Amino acid sequence: VEAVGTSVKSLAVGDHVIMSFPWCGSCANCQRDMHSHCQKSFAWKFSGTRPDGSTLLSRNGAPVYSAYFQQSSFASHTLANERFTVKVRKDAPLDVIGPIACSGQTGAGAVFNSMKPRPGDSFAVFGIGAVGLSGLMAAKVVGCDPIIAIDIHQSRLELARQFGATHTIDHSARSDVVAEIRKLTGEGVRFSLETSAQPSVLREAVDALMPAGTCILLGSARSGTEVTFEMPFLQFGRVVHGVIQGESRPKEFIPRLVDLLMRGQMPIERMITFYDLAGINRAAQDSAAGATIKPVLRISR
Repeated sequence: VEAVGTSVKSLAVGDHVIMSFPWCGSCANCQRDMHSHCQKSFAWKFSGTRPDGSTLLSRNGAPVYSAYFQQSSFASHTLANERFTVKVRKDAPLDVIGPIACSGQTGAGAVFNSMKPRPGDSFAVFGIGAVGLSGLMAAKVVGCDPIIAIDIHQSRLELARQFGATHTIDHSARSDVVAEIRKLTGEGVRFSLETSAQPSVLREAVDALMPAGTCILLGSARSGTEVTFEMPFLQFGRVVHGVIQGESRPKEFIPRLVDLLMRGQMPIERMITFYDLAGINRAAQDSAAGATIKPVLRISR
């Protein structure tokens, strides 16, 4: 933090912070402490303006719509709202903990806040990107067993093993992933985590559940994307639960994740590849190709 407004109470110059998602604090969901499901959040994330409709910047008198997630993007400095800005411990490396606000909070929050598994509960994660690996690490912290990782990239499956997966399944080499999961677990998994946003994969994540099991949907599909399930199968207590941002209360949850990282229980740094700003297109290409898990831009000040 380099400067604060006169009304800011919880932050001071010199504090280390992470910027998280916006929430209004007054809608019906916020009143229930469901901040990630804020009814104004979508507009505040993607309008490019502040909550009051103004813009952070202008150029030659014209507004610049830069307030993506109320944070701005690809900049060395930004104006941040106190409510969405989380103070963190100063001994944590800022370039490593930055991704906690998005993929870390989403994947780990789905496990800690939404699933709330017990030690020994079976767990499967579909898609070993930054979100899936964050969920896998959280399942490892809780003591889930078995932990099954499913992906199409062998390099990612190998990383999943290093992060705590007890079993891995190469989706590209298996004709029936659900049968393979049932072979490993007997009646299916207690929890599944779907991060791919592919309808066929979501169906597999649900079909792999044991009775009274829960599938958490994290993958963001395009509007209009549909998936079908067998009604009798769901009637045996199986639940499909859509989750945004790990159903987190960021000011409490992000410091918890930072503590886990600093204790070595969530080694997020091992999935990061750093790029300078000039390499932004290469970062996007590597991410799309599966060559990197979490590209992070280092921007010179």
